[in-house]
Amino acid sequence: MYTNRVKRVAAVHDLSGMGRVSLTVVIPILSSMGFQVCPLPTAVLSSHTQYPEFSFLDLTDEMPRIIAEWKKLDVKFDSIYTGYLGSPRQVQIVSDFIDNFSPADSLVVADPVLGDNGQLYTNFNEEMVREMRQLIKKADVVTPNLTEFFYLLDMPYKAENTDEELKEYLRILSDKGPQIVIITSVPVCGDPHKTSVYAYNRQGDRYWKITCPYLPAHYPGTGDTFTSVITGALLQGDSLPIALDRATQFILQGIRATFGYEYDNREGILLEKVLHNLDMPIQSSSYELI
Repeated sequence: MYTNRVKRVAAVHDLSGMGRVSLTVVIPILSSMGFQVCPLPTAVLSSHTQYPEFSFLDLTDEMPRIIAEWKKLDVKFDSIYTGYLGSPRQVQIVSDFIDNFSPADSLVVADPVLGDNGQLYTNFNEEMVREMRQLIKKADVVTPNLTEFFYLLDMPYKAENTDEELKEYLRILSDKGPQIVIITSVPVCGDPHKTSVYAYNRQGDRYWKITCPYLPAHYPGTGDTFTSVITGALLQGDSLPIALDRATQFILQGIRATFGYEYDNREGILLEKVLHNLDMPIQSSSYELI
C-alpha cells in the first residue's frame, strides 16, 4: 500500500502580497526542503506593515473554522510552526490548535514576534507578552531575537551580555518549556561589524554560538527566513549546530545576493536567487560549543 511519507507542516503566519515575509517565505523554503506546507493564515495584507500604507484583512474569526475543517479530515501534522500573531486571541487559538493537532513526536516551533531594538512593536502590549509566555511553554523550539528574549524572561532589556550571562538566561527560558532556545540578533561586544546567534538544547545540556558578519542593510522577513530553515533542517534530521549553520549561511547568502542591487529593501532578500542553495550540503561549519 502506498504511504505518503512527505512530512506535513502547519504554518501559522500572515500572508502579504508584497514583500518576502511570512507565508511567502515559509512556503517556498519548506517546500524546497521537501515538506508539505499547510498554511493557517492569520491575516491577508496587500503588503507587509513596513510599507506606509497597506490593506489588512483580519482572519481571527476564520482560523477556528479552518481548524474545525481540518479536524473533520483527521489531519496529522509532523510540525506546527507559528510566526507573527496579531492579538492575544490569535495566540489562544494557536495554543488550542497545538493541543489538538500536535502528537507527541511532532515538532512545535514558535517564533515569538513581539518587538525589536529593546521595544515592543507599536500594536503590542503587556497582555500580548503574557499570552506569548504561555504559548512558548508548548513549543519544542523558540527563536526570539534579543528583545523578545528579555520580554519572555520578564527581565529588563540589555544589549551587551557575556556568554556566561546568556547561557544562564537561555537555561532559564528553556526551563519554562521549550527544549531548544535560539536567540538571534545578538550584538558582539566591541565589534559592530558582527552579530551572533546563541542556542541551548536542554537534551544534552549544550550551548552553541555562531558569529557572522553584520551587513548594514535591513531586509524584512529575514527572521521568518531564519526560523523556516531551522524548522526544515531539524525536520530533516540535522543536529542543532548544523541547523544553525544552515540557517545563518542561507541568510548571509540571501543578503549578499541582494546587497549589490539598486533595490527597494522593503521587498526583502532576493530569495529566488539563493533558494537552490538549500539543497547543498554545509560547506564549512562556523558553530562553536560554549
